[in-house]
Amino acid sequence: MNAIATAHPSAALTHQQRSLLLATLAFIFFTLLPQFWDNDGDLDSLANAMSYATLALGLNIVVGFAGLLDLGYAAFFAIGAYYYGIFTSFQVMPPWSESWAPLATIGLVEKINQGGPDLVHFTLSFWIALPTGGLVAALFGVLFGLPVLRLRGDYLAIVTLGFGEIVQICARNLDWLTNGAAGLNGVQGPKLFGYRFGVHAEPYYYVGLVLVAFLVFVSFRLRGSRIGRAWMAIREDETAASAMGVNLVHYKLLAFAMGAAFAGMTGVFFIAKLQTATPEMFNSAVSSMLLVMVVLGGMGSVWGVVIGAVLLQMMQTWFLPQMSVWLHDIGKMTGSPMLQNVDMVQWTQLIFGVILVLMMLFRREGLVPAVRKVAPLTMEQQTAHVVRGGFQGLDKIGRWTPGTGVALDIKDVVVKFGGLVALNKVSLQVPEGGVVAVIGPNGSGKSTLFNVITGLVAADSGSITFQGVELLGLAPHQVLENGVARTFQNIRLFANLTVLENVLIGEHARLTTGPFGAVIRPPSVVKEESRATEWAMNIIALFGNRLTPRWDQPVTALSYANRRRVEIARAIASRPKILLLDEPTAGMNPAESLELAEQIKSLHDLGLTILLIEHKLDVVTRLADNVIVLDHGDKIAEGLPDVVRKDEEVLRAYLGRAGGH
Repeated sequence: MNAIATAHPSAALTHQQRSLLLATLAFIFFTLLPQFWDNDGDLDSLANAMSYATLALGLNIVVGFAGLLDLGYAAFFAIGAYYYGIFTSFQVMPPWSESWAPLATIGLVEKINQGGPDLVHFTLSFWIALPTGGLVAALFGVLFGLPVLRLRGDYLAIVTLGFGEIVQICARNLDWLTNGAAGLNGVQGPKLFGYRFGVHAEPYYYVGLVLVAFLVFVSFRLRGSRIGRAWMAIREDETAASAMGVNLVHYKLLAFAMGAAFAGMTGVFFIAKLQTATPEMFNSAVSSMLLVMVVLGGMGSVWGVVIGAVLLQMMQTWFLPQMSVWLHDIGKMTGSPMLQNVDMVQWTQLIFGVILVLMMLFRREGLVPAVRKVAPLTMEQQTAHVVRGGFQGLDKIGRWTPGTGVALDIKDVVVKFGGLVALNKVSLQVPEGGVVAVIGPNGSGKSTLFNVITGLVAADSGSITFQGVELLGLAPHQVLENGVARTFQNIRLFANLTVLENVLIGEHARLTTGPFGAVIRPPSVVKEESRATEWAMNIIALFGNRLTPRWDQPVTALSYANRRRVEIARAIASRPKILLLDEPTAGMNPAESLELAEQIKSLHDLGLTILLIEHKLDVVTRLADNVIVLDHGDKIAEGLPDVVRKDEEVLRAYLGRAGGH
């Protein structure tokens, strides 16, 4: 046992404690900075940099966590800004009536007179607008996300870019609401305990610092939770995420909403500091700059995007203007008119574009990679003894208690892709606690059968019931919730996540933590997460030292056979009632195939129902109680393994000849 011993995930607390210590020291440093750096202009630049850091954190949720390319993110920034601006400036002033009196009592409006009838002046408090601005922007994030959920990649990017332009056009043309191109003026600054912030940079600096700290905290809490794992699963592979119980619609909308909320809060802060807002402040160049910040810092890396945002914003507001001064001085010394007139600030977009190209070419993971490097395994861990003959520690996961009837009942299922009939009235039954194998040559419809069972492909007709529940018409995550888990013919893991994170995603549908619980972390959520981690580690331990020492390694670092094992572990982690294995031994050598076959058999001995696709007949013979043979979408044989392998139709399908020739 000592040979395969490895650190439990709790050992990762050391890394978390280091990060917390560094964050605390950084917060203390920036808190004390104004006391010994009394330069209002520099503090104002730092406050601006903090606002872009919070924007980058929001975009990082959408792009870095969930993998949804958003080129119109500045639209939510504008929504938050105009929300606060409209309700504090003198732009919108409806006639006064006594119905406004309750709002006046709580300080949200006041009655004014400008030489005519009494009017309403909105006086929304900055401290109320900050969270509510986030909620308003989140609502628009949901409304925007609903019609574009089916889009991916370039198409999503184009639509989001269009949304950003629409918001800017509305801000420019709705004069009665936004004052058009002239912008909102006279926006009220914050007031705290009677102290008015005015135009002094220091109070805004502190508000920006607290806002960054809060949103960094929220980002970390979300990333390390059930919510964050669901987002990252979507980013890595939407099909696999859905098959593992992740509701794609729900979590994409949640990503849009959370990212928009960050931008809305930042918009409130930004306009309160500037006390004015114009449409040009929220154009597509802002969205592009934010994307560069995320890429530079590291997509998915919380600290990375903060660092990237601060670096680029300080470059734009301090370094490039200072560089222009230096070049002007050099131009005067050398008599060069070109250097005397150069303005590096005008080259900002070009420089950002160059940075983006260089990062994508030479360091795609960014300055601070989201995936932490782990130490390589020791020779002892790599060569530790492997116990063959089945899983280890099966007592830790318990037994399944199958009934005596039919678990999965498939009747006359037809699937067509245009003129191609992939499945032609296929029927089969899988008894409770049984093992049924589906075999057939390539292109016979085996994987299509799995896809239609798990909701990835729609059937044209027929019926599929599991324990009396009709599966046809259900989304993949709903099929998983009913106890049907699967693996894929071509391995579909979440490549940039660790072994443990992959297995934890398998548990997604069995956990209940929502976004608020993920951030607040009450005792119930802490206990749920602890139980989930313990269960995942028990599942990983079933494979002995094949996976146990590698629990914190990205799955891209694993061998092909170990990636297969992780995929099976992920499916088992979902606590399935039936396990669908699509060619689990494909790509394995005979020894590895034998080892995995024994492990699958041990699951069956514990009562788990299994439906298996497999080409290796020795594995089928060892495991299956019943064998179904498909050929060109038709079921051509069914029976015991030894009988089926001698069937003339089966031999003709596999070998192109009858058994007697």
